Amino acid sequence: MGLLTENAAADVCLEEAVMYQMPSSLRRLFATLFVFCDIPNPRELWAKYKKYLYEDFSQVHIYTPLEMETMTLKLIGDITEALGKSILTFNLTECAIPLTVAEIQARELRAEYNINISEQDLQCAQILNRSQQIAFDSIMKSVTANKPTVFFVDGPGGTGKTFLYRALLATIRSKKWIALATATSGIAASILLGGCTAHSMFKLPLDGNDRYTCNIGKQSAIATLLKEARIIIWDEITMANRGIIEALDLTLRDIMSSNDLFGGKVIVFGGDLRQTRPVVRNGNRQDCINACIVKSSHIWPKMIRLTLEENVRAQGDPSFCEYLMDIGKGSTPTIGCTNIKIPQQFLVRTPDSSDLLSSLITAVYPNLNLFQEDPYTLMGRIVLTTTNEYVDEINTIIIGKFPGESKTLLSYDVPLDEKYKNCQDLLHTLSFPGLPPHTLVLKKKCPVILLRNLNPCEGLCNGTRLICDASHDQLISCFIAFGEYKGKHVFIPRIPLEMSRDERCAIPFKRTQFPVKLCFAMTINKSQGQTLEFAGIFLRRPVLCHGQLYVAMSRAKNAASIKMLIYDEIDNSKTTNATANIVYSEIIEYLT
Repeated sequence: MGLLTENAAADVCLEEAVMYQMPSSLRRLFATLFVFCDIPNPRELWAKYKKYLYEDFSQVHIYTPLEMETMTLKLIGDITEALGKSILTFNLTECAIPLTVAEIQARELRAEYNINISEQDLQCAQILNRSQQIAFDSIMKSVTANKPTVFFVDGPGGTGKTFLYRALLATIRSKKWIALATATSGIAASILLGGCTAHSMFKLPLDGNDRYTCNIGKQSAIATLLKEARIIIWDEITMANRGIIEALDLTLRDIMSSNDLFGGKVIVFGGDLRQTRPVVRNGNRQDCINACIVKSSHIWPKMIRLTLEENVRAQGDPSFCEYLMDIGKGSTPTIGCTNIKIPQQFLVRTPDSSDLLSSLITAVYPNLNLFQEDPYTLMGRIVLTTTNEYVDEINTIIIGKFPGESKTLLSYDVPLDEKYKNCQDLLHTLSFPGLPPHTLVLKKKCPVILLRNLNPCEGLCNGTRLICDASHDQLISCFIAFGEYKGKHVFIPRIPLEMSRDERCAIPFKRTQFPVKLCFAMTINKSQGQTLEFAGIFLRRPVLCHGQLYVAMSRAKNAASIKMLIYDEIDNSKTTNATANIVYSEIIEYLT
């Protein structure tokens, strides 16, 4: 962004976007800029770009300029309202018509009722396996009777939780009932039809603390939507802090004016206690265990547990399924306290031991040129590792090998405290989870991952994976790579992101950058909830948390789709065939 003012940066961004002649994408971008950036003179930008924003209407030749402006402002207002801001906030024009509360409520309900149900999804209910069918019938019985019930679907990796959700969502929506789909992680949410993250749907705070609250007014549009919902499905619940779940319980009781659990709603939680637990910053083992849903004394005992037993993902490799379950339960024989021996078939092999990481990368991406031909085919292959530091290292190596001309995009970092005004160079070096890097290197067709909820209603959630089509100084043009919105064109602008002072960040600062990072590699925790065609697992350091090794290995469909590179914990110059498998017995005991 350099020394450009917010207005000038937004102007350049819109100028770059106009070249694409995509009015609907431009309207979404326009709304995103105004919601996330502090634009000092919005009217200038509206006056300059309104003819491009309603270009598709002008081609119809039946609307007057005033009618086109009004329709365009209404559409932009729809987007800004969905993102939590009224269009009146931006003072674009005297004729901007704000949505009434009733209109906002009607829009939210209409969006849910109008979710397109594919024939393929409708057929899911006809081809469920035995345990899926039992779960489906139990849940549908409560939904049909509108009987207050809370379910927990215990679905080990690969047992078809998502397939069950597809069957439920399609069946319920086909009856013209509202079914809300959400997940703790963005990646898991993107797989669900009409899904968004729990933080976005329930208006939860991004930063964890001991007092979670849902920022939902009793008369708000989202409250109306929750009232009308026949069922709420929340996947990857075992990743969520129990405080979040308890906050939703209290919110629904208030909205529904009922003292029943979750206000008397039919709730379907899904997850796998063998997978990673909630993150507790600076927490010890007991803190992490206490944050789990199983420790919620008034909710967990009242859940009806439904177990999915058949591993659909790896059904062609039963010995691999059994091995995964042993890792998940912690029943694999150990060497010492936590280390287990990894079979040779999983380990990367190379005649040149000096370049083992390159060998692992080649195993995952044997031909990077295929990204140029059909990038979607390689999006199911990824390198998984334990920390963001290693993710960045691997991404840097691969983008260097990736074909095509690179574009380097530098962030604009400013301290929020005047006394640090001479520390800009230091700010450029700082890196934190969820914050884009100061130096972002992109190439055409490279994969990136979104780091913020830019527009959940349009598929742009934290964790959404994208294919970069083109990069400009103030704009990235992308296509969504997975889920309901796969293939959809989107614009990503630079936005300001603030880091407040805490134990991680001594200098509070604002970074203005594209909210994305490369995703040839990602952390194991980030990958939870998706199925991969091929997983490379890079363990320069062993896993540190419950369920991480299980999550990493269970992303693949069979043993042949995994390669691992494990370094010795004591002598990091050497590789080994043993690594830690952390399993908290205090959590696993709730599976019995």
